[in-house]
Amino acid sequence: MNKKLIAVFSLFLAFTAFGQTKKLTLDDGVLQQYRAFRADNVLGFQWIPNTNKYIFFENFGQKLMVANTADTKATELVSLSDLNKTLGTSLRGFFGIEWKDANTFVLNDGAKFYEYNVATKTGKQIAELPEVAENQTFDNKKENIAFTEKNNLYFINKNNQKVAVTNETNEGIVSGQTYARSEFGIHNGIFWSPNANFLAFYQKDETEVADYPLLDINETPGKLQNIKYPMIGQKSEKPKVGIYNLATAKTVFITPKGNVDDYLTNLSWTPDEKYVLIAEVNRSQNDMSLHLYDANSGAFVRTILNEKNPKWVEPEHPAFFPNTKSNNFVWISEKDGFNNLYYYSIDGKLIKQLTQNKFVTTGIIGSNPTGTEIYFSATGANPTNMLAYKVDLKGKQTLLTKEEGVHNFSVSSDSNWFFDEFSNHTTPSKSLLLDNNLKATTLVESKNKYADYQMGTAEIKTIKAGDGTTDLYTRLIKPSNFDPTKKYPVMVYVYGGPHAQMITNSYLDGANLWMYWMAEQGYLVFTVDNRGSENRGLAFENVIHGKLGVHEMEDQLKGVEYLKSLPYVDGNRLAVHGWSYGGFMTTSLMLRKPDTFKVGVAGGPVTDWKFYEVMYGERYMDTPAENPQGFDESSTLNYVKNLKGKLLLIHGTSDDVVVMQQNFALVKKFIEAEKQIDFFPYPMHKHNVTGKDRVHLMRKVLDYIIENNK
Repeated sequence: MNKKLIAVFSLFLAFTAFGQTKKLTLDDGVLQQYRAFRADNVLGFQWIPNTNKYIFFENFGQKLMVANTADTKATELVSLSDLNKTLGTSLRGFFGIEWKDANTFVLNDGAKFYEYNVATKTGKQIAELPEVAENQTFDNKKENIAFTEKNNLYFINKNNQKVAVTNETNEGIVSGQTYARSEFGIHNGIFWSPNANFLAFYQKDETEVADYPLLDINETPGKLQNIKYPMIGQKSEKPKVGIYNLATAKTVFITPKGNVDDYLTNLSWTPDEKYVLIAEVNRSQNDMSLHLYDANSGAFVRTILNEKNPKWVEPEHPAFFPNTKSNNFVWISEKDGFNNLYYYSIDGKLIKQLTQNKFVTTGIIGSNPTGTEIYFSATGANPTNMLAYKVDLKGKQTLLTKEEGVHNFSVSSDSNWFFDEFSNHTTPSKSLLLDNNLKATTLVESKNKYADYQMGTAEIKTIKAGDGTTDLYTRLIKPSNFDPTKKYPVMVYVYGGPHAQMITNSYLDGANLWMYWMAEQGYLVFTVDNRGSENRGLAFENVIHGKLGVHEMEDQLKGVEYLKSLPYVDGNRLAVHGWSYGGFMTTSLMLRKPDTFKVGVAGGPVTDWKFYEVMYGERYMDTPAENPQGFDESSTLNYVKNLKGKLLLIHGTSDDVVVMQQNFALVKKFIEAEKQIDFFPYPMHKHNVTGKDRVHLMRKVLDYIIENNK
């Protein structure tokens, strides 16, 4: 190497060493991952409907920018100050903007809703809702807006008149809200028909559901807050679907065809507004029928399809209609082991199974204007990815995203352009504009915001599961000054339950930034996605049925076995931490495998599944009457005498997901067994400790591990 190259190389090393001098604080690790360290991207990207133009925000939402796909050059569409001046508002940003047409968007300032025309630079208030209004939902034309007040449903029409859809004095009859505790892909309770001639909505009868008491300590004396919490094996919600006809001001109701507490899920409208499709799932969740109903009368028309599985059937996606002029639809089903797309006619004929992938489809993105191509997201062969594909009605499938990683993909109205934003193990974020031939133009490529910080590295590998054959993904975070000749303590971070995947091919590999802070304290931080977790297919997930914790612990112990095989791991200084299902896993491991971990911190843990709610719990465990052995085996209350290590239990006192009875019951058992443990409450916090208090939480967790794992 010549002297000039040596000098340049030395300068590079010096610059690199000098650059990485900043140290992460725990505050950074908890609060700044998606703030100060957020990767540069196209903030607020949206296609303007029926155009090849798109918008995004600049200056932290102070400017609304527009660009054309032809040259991607951006100009200011309107500034926030000008918008506020025109509307007489004090909006803080353009967040929440929705397009009404190619020239008009709507947005709200609290309870007041406005529209603004970008061509004429004029705007007006279009609706003012009551301050207590919730679940605000526009129709497709952005003319009517539905909302709930307490337990009733209303809408404000295009003439700015308030219309009552329901008028229930019994507060146990709730309309327009999500039901089944947001299981089955249910995230809302209001469904406008395509042309807003009808308004469908969920109605749930909670009158027989048990009240669960929460304590509000912010008043003197403390105040009781009751929530409806249907526990496993007990009385549940009774659902209906209401369909309100705007022309007649009349409502018809649809009730379950089976038992009164079956689930009515995944509601969708046919494009011609004649029918609604509803997936009815029996309470045991092993039998699902997709039913068709007449929208005018509410009458049952036919059953389009039926699926059964001895473990569970879990529809999570409503029927998708690719062509606005046809009632043929696409249904997502995992009946062959993986979520695939099936093309049906409205009379129940299977026209074509469009995909036959041995990997998971996660959702439909959209379709082209003629409905001949459907765009969807799926993992591809590597389940840590999230990619975009298209498939035509003959089953020809095309991968649209050429680089591996986790992609966010959006299609223009005419399907001639695509927006693709992704990250992966080596890419903080990259935003691309693709034409129909998938030729890419880079809009933004983020620099590494951590470049100046002392940051460790993550290794992604696979190990064999407890069955000896299934591959499990692992992530091992090492400190920046890692020395393979030293012995390191390990913190195992675990979730382990359904509908969650901890390890992804995204920047930081799905890890929380505080894990990298923990590594800088001289730790290795390890995670394994065990069987039962998400995006690996039905067999991988449903192996846990009826015996939660058993196979998951087998796989976590395989992770421990792998750790102990590494020459730089101190196998006598292992700690475990998790929240919610991860709290259940933490307490299970500490009590059922007591010689494995020296320290455990369990947040918001399920301790006995009989205290959990019906919709999730009965899917995975059935009921205590049906599965007494499974409930007995999985209950951590039965293993308290085994505790050897140090254990900290944490709970939000207003937790309405994993109620505090779970933790109190375990603490009581420890007292009865004369076992000393530590307990820390977070008053008035729900299932997750949020805001600045989260720094306090993570300091409590990590300090406890560091102090007790010596």
